[in-house]
This record gives sequence, structure tokens and C-alpha cells, in this order.
Amino acid sequence: MKAGIHPNYGPIVFRDLASGEKYLTHSTATSDKTIEWEDGNTYPVIDVEISAASHPFYTGKQRIMDSAGRVERFNQRFKGFGGKKA
Repeated sequence: MKAGIHPNYGPIVFRDLASGEKYLTHSTATSDKTIEWEDGNTYPVIDVEISAASHPFYTGKQRIMDSAGRVERFNQRFKGFGGKKA
């Protein structure tokens, strides 16, 4: 590798704001905020809105849409539309 052209690669903590989970990993991302990890060391931290710990696809806790109410409103709205004309 050429020296001086690659970003620094080091440990960083990603914190999920929705679930509170924290992941210690390595990345080229940086942050000014820091957090003390379980091992006593201080690492930079990046706050993320959603991760595998809080995403509905991975947790299986998807929101149920009120589709029955929507279908009823649609049918009520277009009840006589498209009917045969005498």
C-alpha cells in the first residue's frame, strides 16, 4: 500500500439510538464524541438512528397497517363508480 493515501482504520463504537445497543468494531469513520467501553478504554462513538437491533425486518416486530379500514373507505368512496348504466 502507498503511504499517506489511505484513511486511518481503527476501533469505533456504533450506538443505536432506538434500542440502545452498542457495537465495537473497526472502521475508517471518525467522530469527535467518545464513549468509555466495557474494557475501560475510550473509543470514538457514532450514533445511528437504526441498526439490526431495532430494524423491523430483523426484529420481526413490524407495524401492522390498518388495511381493512383502508379497503372499507375505498369501497365506500367508489361504491357506485363503474356500474352499468341503463
